[in-house]
Amino acid sequence: MSLFIGLMSGTSLDGVDGVLVEFAAGAVRTKGAHHVPYPAALLDELRALQTASDNELEREALAGNGIAQVYAQCVAALLKRSGVQAADVRAIGAHGQTIRHRPELGFTRQTINGALLAELTGIDAIVDFRSRDVAAGGQGAPLVPAAHLALFGEPGKTRVLANIGGIGNISVLRADGHVTGFDTGPGNVLIDEWTRLHRGEAYDADGAWAASGTVLPDLLAALLAEPYFALPPPKSTGRDLFHLDWLRTRLGGFAGAAPADVAATLTRLTAVSLVQGIRAHAPDTDALHVCGGGAFNGTLLRMLADELAQQSGAHVSVQTTAALGVDPSHVEALCWAWLAWRFDERKPGNLASVTGACGERILGALYPR
Repeated sequence: MSLFIGLMSGTSLDGVDGVLVEFAAGAVRTKGAHHVPYPAALLDELRALQTASDNELEREALAGNGIAQVYAQCVAALLKRSGVQAADVRAIGAHGQTIRHRPELGFTRQTINGALLAELTGIDAIVDFRSRDVAAGGQGAPLVPAAHLALFGEPGKTRVLANIGGIGNISVLRADGHVTGFDTGPGNVLIDEWTRLHRGEAYDADGAWAASGTVLPDLLAALLAEPYFALPPPKSTGRDLFHLDWLRTRLGGFAGAAPADVAATLTRLTAVSLVQGIRAHAPDTDALHVCGGGAFNGTLLRMLADELAQQSGAHVSVQTTAALGVDPSHVEALCWAWLAWRFDERKPGNLASVTGACGERILGALYPR
């Protein structure tokens, strides 16, 4: 039996999700979960660091310290809730906070002070999982398809898992064991930014605001004209491309649009771009399983089902990963625990068929306890 902790903070910038996971005899069992939101000051700084600014080197280092402290709080809460001692945990797999993602330039940056995390928790900390894949010529993302295959793959069945965080991505788990996956485009990031701008709220709860509006077809077409959507995989994206200024440049001809209608259109954009990816690369799927924050947006789930019906002409089941036995809010952190376990076993954590790397690689950098 081996215990690992997975810690994930995604593009939505809502804080850190943590899970305590047991790997034993081929079985995986979640023994505890916890969420810690970012303090307001750290959140503001992380938002600011998403774009070029002054004194970035020092500010990012200080933010990395702050992230490590929040991660350590999450670890402490997990251990207390589960009645587990730090010495009993083999390692922590920590994603860190993406500040830049530029694989086309040969780098990706997930900020966290791994040394401080190991110091604060007394547990081996494994961080910086994406860089090794980028060094091997890959996109460094998405990395979750390998874990999705291990956790959710079933021989003879083709499943598509959609992780809808700030960015949307899909994992296509084919019946023959072959796996593909890529970032489809914006998940919640544009919806969240628009909601924050017009309503002062962090997100559109259950998609209620979007449901009160009407999708604007011409605006949707203008948004879908973004060249990223037409790129073939392997591909990945992030806030480097999809951000509020990107949206503003495309709203020029829609200045009089009601904010709720724009919210509805942004939600539909997430659904359309994701389903287009499914139809292009998994046309035979009959079930879509959703995880991440998007799994709690009822309007988005209905739009996904509607788009799948329109594009395929057949009924495609849309469910969350709860139907597979895993809480949709725990899946990504669970994947990072799995990646830490793979590192500990000195086994590859990426899939070249997904990221485009020249081969499978052991991912991560270790800071011993």
